[in-house]
Order: sequence, then structure tokens, then C-alpha cells
Amino acid sequence: MKRNEFLRAGGILAASAFFSPNSLLAATRAKKEKLGIALVGLGYYSTDLLAPALKLTNNCELKGIVTGTPSKIEKWQQKYGIVDKNIYNYQNYEQIANNPDIDIIYVVLPPSMHREFTIRGAGTGKHIFCEKPMAPSVADCQAMIDACNKNKVSLAIGYRCQHDPNIQQMMKIAKERPFGKPRMINSAAGYFDNRTTHWKQNKALGGGVMGDMGVYALQGARLATGEEPISVIAQASTTRPEIYKEVEETMMFQLEFPSGARAACQTSFGINMNHLQVNYEKGWLKMEPQSAYNGINGSTSDGKIIKIQIENQQAKQMDEDSLALLNGNALIAPGEEGMRDIKVVEAIYKSVATGREVKI
Repeated sequence: MKRNEFLRAGGILAASAFFSPNSLLAATRAKKEKLGIALVGLGYYSTDLLAPALKLTNNCELKGIVTGTPSKIEKWQQKYGIVDKNIYNYQNYEQIANNPDIDIIYVVLPPSMHREFTIRGAGTGKHIFCEKPMAPSVADCQAMIDACNKNKVSLAIGYRCQHDPNIQQMMKIAKERPFGKPRMINSAAGYFDNRTTHWKQNKALGGGVMGDMGVYALQGARLATGEEPISVIAQASTTRPEIYKEVEETMMFQLEFPSGARAACQTSFGINMNHLQVNYEKGWLKMEPQSAYNGINGSTSDGKIIKIQIENQQAKQMDEDSLALLNGNALIAPGEEGMRDIKVVEAIYKSVATGREVKI
């Protein structure tokens, strides 16, 4: 069948596929050595990072794509050998329920679309990976978690940094406290973005810097303390209103934690910055960069270097999440972890709107 005929025919069958008996499919699913992944959305992150990373994985492999742009299909088939029956569009998406090649749906769309495609994906009986940020609101996050629980599938958020051994070393220090309690954290993540029509500049699509780099600045503080913040006060600003008409370009926010620790966080689409410093009672930890694709570089006040090299962060993330699914183990960053960040993000925007400190 030609590709355009295949895509049209898929839409006719989508409604019947939606009612597939997911529990029966899950019960009869054969044990696999590698789980098949379908990427939903073929933008930059899928094209330049996730798909190449899937060539390096041991526990999962690229088996399908879901796209709203038919012109992309031929290139992906030639490069990754994806067969016609594993290609879907946004209308016939539910047909994945009947495809044994695909075990995981990876949602790589603008944040405003995460809720819809996670809920629809959970209805197919497939496990869900969802890119960060999880969704624009806590209500969206909870709906996604509920849908995955209802359909007895797992939900992992694409926090590649939590799979990085350097960040895990920082988290170990937060747990074991060899330098005592954390007192002050400075966490920054940003880059200069000159685009004008990307979803990151579009409020309706979940844009704004807190929906992208802001999560790294926030996670730096959360993971460094091992605690959840109890209050925040925030300030938003824009230096290029001709580009950032609807959303903030830069956000600064200050967090308070239960232990008394404080964090000063900065994130921006107009400033290049990527660093973390944690001052404890009896020492310090520094990371610069703290969230780069090509490696994390850190040190501590007792002379230790934190610079463990890994081949590919995205490959490690997908491999470890897939292995957890194969073995029935807990995920490193489940949906509940994604929702913790969004609770703080909502409080940040409320603080900006009111000009006051907001309890979380």
C-alpha cells in the first residue's frame, strides 16, 4: 500500500482500534529482549537526539513513528528501516494497540499536547515515555498518571539528567550529607534562543522558559537538597518583547526548603548559563555545566572530581527505563516525579502574577 493510502486508511480504522482489549493484549504480550519504541513527533529532539541514541541502546529499539507530516516518512524509513505498518499519523494513532512490534510510545510533542497523547497512548495498552516538562498544569499531570494507572501501563518522564551518574552522585551527597545540611543553592540553566516561531514562544503550546530550561534550574535545587520546596517567590522579565510577546524570556525564582535551605534559581532564553553551586554546612559542590548533553563537570570542597563519562545521556535514559519495564522494577523518574516539578512551576507563575511569596 502506498504511504498516502496507508495514512488515509488508518484513519478509518482508528475508532475500532480504540476499543481494543488492552488487558488481554498485555497478558498475552510475548517476553522480549528489546522493547520497541514509537516516537510521536519528529521535531529536533526526536530527529537529532532520540533516534540516533536508539542506535546505541541494548534494551530498546526504534520500531515506529507517529507524525503529522507525511513528507518526513520516506527519509525516516530509509535511515532507520521502519516498515509501513509501523507508521502512524495523529488520527490513526490508536491503531498502535494492535501492533506487537511497539511496546513503548514516546511522546515528543509540545507540552500542551502531552496530556492528550499520553492518555490516548495509555488507552492502547502501551507503556508511555513523555518528554519534559510533563505538562502545563498539575491537573494535566494527574490526568496522565490516572490514565496510565487505569490502563495498567507505566509512565516515565524524559529526565535524562536523573540517569546521568554525575547527577546521581550529587543526589547521593544530598542523601548521605557528608558535608552536613545544604544551606544555599545557586542553580542556573539557559541559552540564547533567536527563534521567533517555535512552540517555546507560544503560550498555547506550553511555551515560556519555565517549560524548557526552567525545569533544569528547578531540578538542580530539588535534587541538590533531596527535598521539596515549601515556598517560592519569582520574577519574570523579557528583553525582546518582539519575540517573547506571550511568555517570559527569563525567570528568576527563590525557593525555601523544609530544612531551611534556600535556592536562588535563574533560567533564560536570552542568557547562556549552565551551573550549580551547593554550599553545605561544612563544604561545597560545584557543577558547570550541570545539564549539558555532552557531559557534566563537577567538584567538591574535599578535592573530589565528579566527571564520569557516558556515551549518550538519551540512550542511557531509554535503556534504563526499558530495562526497568522488562524486569518489573521501579522507574527512575515516573509521572509523579514530573508532577512535583509542575507543582512548583504553577506556584512560580502564581508568584509572578501576584508579586508575592507563594506556599507550595
